[in-house]
Amino acid sequence: MTTTASPPPAIEDAATTHDRDRAEIARIVADVETAFNANDPELGVAHFAANASAVSARGQRVVGRDALLEAHRAGYSGPLRDQFARYELADVVFVRPDVALATKLARAVTPDGDPLGVGHAMVALYVLVREDGRWWIVARSNTLVPS
Repeated sequence: MTTTASPPPAIEDAATTHDRDRAEIARIVADVETAFNANDPELGVAHFAANASAVSARGQRVVGRDALLEAHRAGYSGPLRDQFARYELADVVFVRPDVALATKLARAVTPDGDPLGVGHAMVALYVLVREDGRWWIVARSNTLVPS
C-alpha cells in the first residue's frame, strides 16, 4: 500500500449555507435540554430516529427509539430526577448536505439555572441526518468530563 505525503482533506459541505440547518439543530438541542430539566422522556427522544443509538456517560449503549424512551424514563424518574443542566451547542459540522455532527457541552446547574461548578461537565457528540424535510438524531454519545 502506498501512502502520499499530502495532508488529509477537511470533510465538510462548504457548498451550502447551513444557517437554517444550524438553527434547527440548535432547537433540537434546546428541546433535549428542556426534556432533561423537566424530566420529560417523550420530549427527550422526540428527535431520535426509530433506529437511533445512544451511549450514556457511563458507557451503556441503547439501540432503538423505544429502548431509548425506556432508558429516559428510568433515568428521569431515578438518578437524574433532581439534576439540572444547561446545554451549549459548541459546533456543528456538515459532512454532507444531509449529515451533521454536532458537539454539545453540558453544565450542571441549580433548578434556577445557576452554575454548580466551573467549566462543562459533559461533552456529547450527535450524528444527525436530514430525512423527510427535518433533522433526526441517529446517534449520540455522552462523555463525562473529569472534575
